[in-house]
Amino acid sequence: MFDGKNILITGGTGSFGKKYTEILLKNYKPNKIIIYSRDELKQFEMAQKFNDKCMRYFIGDVRDKERLKKAMEDVDIVIHAAALKQVPAAEYNPMEAVKTNINGAENVIDAAIANEVEKVIALSTDKAAAPINLYGATKLASDKLFIAANNLVGKRKTRFSVVRYGNVIGSRGSVVPFFMKLIKAGEKVLPITHPEMTRFLITLEQGVNFVLKNFERMQGGEIFVPKIPSMKIVDLAKALCPECELKIVGIRPGEKLHEVMITRDDRCVEFDDHYVIVPTINFNFRADYTKNNLGEVGKEKDIGFEYSSGTNDWWLTKEEFLELAKEFL
Repeated sequence: MFDGKNILITGGTGSFGKKYTEILLKNYKPNKIIIYSRDELKQFEMAQKFNDKCMRYFIGDVRDKERLKKAMEDVDIVIHAAALKQVPAAEYNPMEAVKTNINGAENVIDAAIANEVEKVIALSTDKAAAPINLYGATKLASDKLFIAANNLVGKRKTRFSVVRYGNVIGSRGSVVPFFMKLIKAGEKVLPITHPEMTRFLITLEQGVNFVLKNFERMQGGEIFVPKIPSMKIVDLAKALCPECELKIVGIRPGEKLHEVMITRDDRCVEFDDHYVIVPTINFNFRADYTKNNLGEVGKEKDIGFEYSSGTNDWWLTKEEFLELAKEFL
C-alpha cells in the first residue's frame, strides 16, 4: 500500500525514522518520503545515506502548524514520531514537553485534516499507560488527541490510529547501550535499579514492521499494542556481562518496577500477535474492532486484563536476547 504514495515522517531523523526509511526504500516504491525534523545537521547526515530521488528533507518543528501544513501538501500517509522523550528532561522542562508532545500532536492533526491525509499513525509509549511521569502524561494526552481526531474529519477520508510498544533494544537512552558503554570502559559493576525490575523488549525493525502492518489493519481509533517478550533487567545485565557484579542503586523518580502497556481499565481485543485498545468514544463512522482491514479476527478480553512486563507469559532467554541485541554488542 506504500507504492506510489507520499509519506511524511515527523522526527524522521531519529532511530525510528531512519529504520522506517530504510525498510520503505528496500521493500516498496514510494513516490516521496518526506523527513520532517528541526535538526539540519541530522538531516544532512541522514541524506548522505538515504539520497534516493524520492527523498525530501523538510526542516521544521511540530510546534509550527503552518510549516506542518505546507509539508503535508499532497501527502497520503503520516507517521508521527517526533517527541521529547527523556523522562528527567521532561520533569525539569515541563512546558517544553507539553509544547512538543501535546501542542505538537494537535498541530499534526490539524495539518493532516487540512490536507486530507489518508492515514496517520502516532507512536506512543508504555509510559502513557497509567503514567507516573510527565513524559508519560503528555503522551497519554497525545494518544487521546489522535484517537479523538477521528471525530474532527467530517466527510474527509482521514483516519488516525496509535501504536504503543515498549523498550527498543539499542535505541538512544535504552539500557543496552548504557551497559555496553560501561562494559567497554572496563567496568566490572553494573548498576541495577531493582532486582525484580522487568521490561518489554522489541527490536527497532520489529517496531517498524509492526507500524507498517497497522497501516493496512487500521480503521481509525485503535491503539495497537504488539505481543512482545519480557526480560528481567538483572538477567539482561548478566547476559551482557556474566562476570560483572550487580549493584542495586534504587528506582529512579518517575520509573516503574514493571512496564504496563494495557491497564486493567482499558477495553481491548486480542489478536494472534497483537492487542487493540478500543476507543472510549464513538465516531461518525462505524468500526468493528474485533475485525480489521486485513480480515484478521480478534476476541474481546475480559474486564480487568492487564498487559504488564511483570506478568507476561513470554520471556526472553539470555541466548534469545543476545541474538536480538547482537548488532549493538
